[in-house]
Amino acid sequence: MQSGVRVSVIVPHYRDLARLDVCLSLLERQSFPRDAFEIIVADNGTPEIDALRAIVRDRARLVVVPERGAGPARNGGVAAANGRLLAFTDSDCQPEADWLMAGVRALARYDFVGGCVKVLVEDAEHVTATEAFERVFAFDFKTYIERKGFTGSGNLFCPRDVFRRVGGFKTGVSEDVEWSYRARAAGFRLGYEPNAVVGHPGRRTWAELLGKWRRLDAEMYQLAAAKPWGVGMWLLKSCLLPVSAVAHTPRVLFSRRLDSLSQRVGALRVLYHLRLWRFGDSMGLLANSLRQPVAMTGAAGGSVGR
Repeated sequence: MQSGVRVSVIVPHYRDLARLDVCLSLLERQSFPRDAFEIIVADNGTPEIDALRAIVRDRARLVVVPERGAGPARNGGVAAANGRLLAFTDSDCQPEADWLMAGVRALARYDFVGGCVKVLVEDAEHVTATEAFERVFAFDFKTYIERKGFTGSGNLFCPRDVFRRVGGFKTGVSEDVEWSYRARAAGFRLGYEPNAVVGHPGRRTWAELLGKWRRLDAEMYQLAAAKPWGVGMWLLKSCLLPVSAVAHTPRVLFSRRLDSLSQRVGALRVLYHLRLWRFGDSMGLLANSLRQPVAMTGAAGGSVGR
């Protein structure tokens, strides 16, 4: 272990150089003592390797992880880490100045910790309907942690020993959800730290939002199908998706994250459209699995994100 390094910050990356540059700049400005943490960029095989090295420079240590996927990238970053504590964020995240300090301090109260994620918009004067929807519903880590029992890997803190005992992130599933459930099943306590804040760009277009939910639905179905009665519960929850739009309408109407009536109308339109689309997508996943059963795959090495 390198002398003085207490924390290893793991940043998975693939072909997102501009946002990685911003992320690294903000990590360099943390209130946490700079000589007490290292930054590891775990790259998933970006072809523009010279451009990547020019971005990383001496701000971080670059580790190339050939196995594709954010989970394996995080696993590879942990394998190269020197810190006793681990902090995970993503290359498109923007950590606020006290992010690392707040997350590390919270580990005195919990075994692993998730922080707050703020949705960033491209142009505050011209918020799209999709961005308005994301402002209300995306990255609600407080609910994820306190009601659903998991945290996203884009804002996650844990001791290295806890990570070792839980094992690495898996692929083909919602890896942060599955990892959190494994950690809690092993007896580790999860906590929410509101002062460990990162910003994350909201999806701006309908196509971007569908891309996100195609991936999430497929990953969540993998988790559901692996549980007893999981397929039956998936069917029930799928049928409730259109109804849930009605239940969540007041959340849009009274949200303090929206600034105008047009933003609320746009967010509601996306809410109803998305829940109907997800109903069809979820039923399609169920039908396909009945024809060809799904299988969960594990991360290579078993050692080491929403």
